[in-house]
Amino acid sequence: MPVDPSELSTWSHVKYYGSNLFLRGLLVGTRLIPYGLRVPMMGRLVTAMGRLAGFDKRVRNNLDLVGPELSEIDPGALYRDVSDNAGRMIAEIYAGAPFHARAKAAPISGPGLKALEEARAAGRPVLLATAHFGNYDAARAALFARGFEMGALYRRMANPYFNDHYVAAIKGNGEPLFEQGKRGMVELVRHLKKGGIAAIVTDLHAQGGELIDFFGKPAVTSTVPAELALKFGAAVIPVYAVRQDNGLDFEIVMSAEIPHSDPLTMTKSLSADLEAIVRKHTGQWFWIHRRWKPYVPRPKPGKKAKPEAG
Repeated sequence: MPVDPSELSTWSHVKYYGSNLFLRGLLVGTRLIPYGLRVPMMGRLVTAMGRLAGFDKRVRNNLDLVGPELSEIDPGALYRDVSDNAGRMIAEIYAGAPFHARAKAAPISGPGLKALEEARAAGRPVLLATAHFGNYDAARAALFARGFEMGALYRRMANPYFNDHYVAAIKGNGEPLFEQGKRGMVELVRHLKKGGIAAIVTDLHAQGGELIDFFGKPAVTSTVPAELALKFGAAVIPVYAVRQDNGLDFEIVMSAEIPHSDPLTMTKSLSADLEAIVRKHTGQWFWIHRRWKPYVPRPKPGKKAKPEAG
């Protein structure tokens, strides 16, 4: 949940400020290490720190929840893969030029690239649907390098001190950026009306969304990307940056365009497409997310929504 610094208690200010100082110091310190060593080192650090925070238990709980769907996977090994990928991603986002060079060199595969080219030739807006998988900023940087300028919708981080330099870092991978919220949505709509391209993540719990199965369990999922696509005639194309075996390079996978139908059907197709690639590269999706939170119905007009559980 985004936090307004003016609303923080004194203790929260101290907690957020202290954690930001630690993370900033860690990021600045590791920049002294060559990129090829820095990225895997950050993966190991985040793996160790995540255990202290109990993230390994959250991965195990999520794996237990989906049950038979992935019963053959070892929870400990999955946590190591997930946290290692997360740590590498943090190092990459703040790396600048070395990361951009890797992203620009990434090959692009799948029918989505042709769909993107055709949409641009026709002057249609495009929504690139991605997820917390691999390093989604690598896909953005790779497409920018090939002339596909795009905006991106992002969710403000809970720590307001860390958020400032995080946004500055992701701006280096392409602009404009639209912060999730009323103002950001207005800016995104304006961008699409002009025939622009925008990237949006689709794998977060979204209050007011629809229950759509993900690995056989219902997960609250936003239908807003599909609704925007239908309203403005935008092409919806799933795109993922798949980390390669060396841990540093990527392949950009662009799935087929999602056919226009209705918001629920299109969103189910997006969820199924994500599930398919996660099954191939299970450790690259962010299993630390509380993806299967309980459903909270939309509030009726004139009534306040109840707090979300979970």
